[in-house]
Amino acid sequence: MSDAPITHAEFTRAFRDTLGMFATGITVVATRAPNGEPIGLTVNSFNSVSLDPPLIVWSLANDLPSRQVFEQCEYYSVNVLAADQMHLSQIFASRSDDKFAGLEIDEGLYGVPLLRDCCARFECRNITRHPGGDHLVFISEVVRFDRTDREPLIFQGGAYRQLAPL
Repeated sequence: MSDAPITHAEFTRAFRDTLGMFATGITVVATRAPNGEPIGLTVNSFNSVSLDPPLIVWSLANDLPSRQVFEQCEYYSVNVLAADQMHLSQIFASRSDDKFAGLEIDEGLYGVPLLRDCCARFECRNITRHPGGDHLVFISEVVRFDRTDREPLIFQGGAYRQLAPL
């Protein structure tokens, strides 16, 4: 191992790769823009915070065009993708203008879009936002949720994975 200093870019890449060793589920966070259009994006920085009150946390990169919509919306959904929904993860991770084209969705409380056939769906009230480096951190109250017994889509080491029993 060399003692030579590494560049900021090398450090950032190595840090990202090391964080990627932590397996996460894949979610699509969705809301409606002020004009009523559904807006959504793939997020794997989702976690529980508290059971009482029911709180979740996720983060959004500061440079994403949809940041302002999510920052200002009152309600949104967090849709935990199932193992056979990798295509939805890819669609909502893209820069496509109409990620909801051709999708049948359910309408949640306050009109938030809910994806079908997910492992779990959370309808959330946007209560607190904090700056977090190059991201904005959202802490939100869960107001309604549902779940199915489907296997989740997992992401680890830069690749999609599936659960397997030990």
